[in-house]
Amino acid sequence: MRLLERFRGKKPSQSDKNKKGNSNYAYAATRVRAMKSKLLPKESYPRLLNMGIDEITRFIQESEYKNDVDELAMKYSGGDLAEHALNRNLALTYDKLGRITTGELNYLISAYLKRYEIWNVKTLLRGKLYNASVEDILESLIAGGQFTYTFLSELAAKATYQEIVDGLRKTEYYPLLQKFDGTNLAYIENELDKVYYSSLFEVIGEPKSKDRKLFARVVALEVDVKNLSTLFRLKKAGLEHPDQIMPLMIEGGLDLRPEKLAVLPYDEFINQLQKTQYWDAISSVVIQDTASLTALESRLTRYYLESATTFSHASPLSIVPFMDYIIHKNNEVTNLRIIFRGKEAGLDDNLIKDQLVVI
Repeated sequence: MRLLERFRGKKPSQSDKNKKGNSNYAYAATRVRAMKSKLLPKESYPRLLNMGIDEITRFIQESEYKNDVDELAMKYSGGDLAEHALNRNLALTYDKLGRITTGELNYLISAYLKRYEIWNVKTLLRGKLYNASVEDILESLIAGGQFTYTFLSELAAKATYQEIVDGLRKTEYYPLLQKFDGTNLAYIENELDKVYYSSLFEVIGEPKSKDRKLFARVVALEVDVKNLSTLFRLKKAGLEHPDQIMPLMIEGGLDLRPEKLAVLPYDEFINQLQKTQYWDAISSVVIQDTASLTALESRLTRYYLESATTFSHASPLSIVPFMDYIIHKNNEVTNLRIIFRGKEAGLDDNLIKDQLVVI
């Protein structure tokens, strides 16, 4: 775990915000394109589904995850080894992005990667609330943002969620976390997401440069995808009153207008979606009344991944290629985690396959 300590999540100083002249776009973009080329090709996934856990571990040990598996193999095995290795690799990958970028580029990437602070706060609260072991909690943490692995480990070892909240006293999340009473986890998690996106849009500011406009567009697209997934879940559950729906919406989306969609019955809601850019991506799933929400969310995730790549190709010397890589890297780790855990639980391969997003 010593290497994880290197992931400092260093936040650029305030003066770095506007140092666009110091951003090393050409050099860093070349590096990140090389990093993306090493992601697993889509042809790998059918092979992985035909393997057992030990075979899958050996497979990724021959890829970019080799050092992570080797480092942790003496302490973990099976699915636990995979989980820790994947999280370690993700943390060190994002650390590398911080080390190869400078100026405003580094500042914006650091702001975007604060999503892992939110991930970790949620994981800590959820784990402690449901009496997960310290080891199980650590297995799901990713040393990102401002939180070092040491800090996260100390929080995971706390006896109660109240102590975890107190341990986060010096963070920006503390005012919200004080409202956590052990019964309102869903509310707190949703509000944490709102804090993240609100802070991210604040960092972006009023986008005047092409780079920040692209950044804002990709983030807004992500907000739409999240809101649309939430809307489908709520509509499927029979919730149609705006007072039940709007508190769960995130502000700052690209095309969707949640305040208009929230009031519509399900059939009218679907009709309105046909006028959006997302319809082609989800229509074949939506028209099947028996289609699962998992399938719908997979289609939306795929659309988001493909859109990020399109933006990246259109603007190769901007922040978008870095976001494109981050999104795809996270998706790869998510896919591998689904495969490992699905195999470990004895799930049917087709069920596992349906949860993967492969492009």
